[in-house]
Amino acid sequence: MLTLTECIEMCDLTREEVDAIAEHEHLPEVAAAALADYLMHLPDGPHQVRDMIRDDVRAALARGDHGHAAELVAALRHFVGEHPELRGMA
Repeated sequence: MLTLTECIEMCDLTREEVDAIAEHEHLPEVAAAALADYLMHLPDGPHQVRDMIRDDVRAALARGDHGHAAELVAALRHFVGEHPELRGMA
């Protein structure tokens, strides 16, 4: 049986990035890691992941959760930094 850490490592995203997908899609973390792996193999997958994280930032700001928004912005910056095709688009 795979652990959550192993599932996250297989999708090449950070725990924070997978957590943002889980939050956005209302999924358990393991399911979010599987979705992340699937998305990252699609031509526009990184764009979809970026958009999910951005949506989460907006939602956190809308409910006044500035601390969580800051965590999500850090995850977004890391994600965009790891995916050159997204630079200038965050």
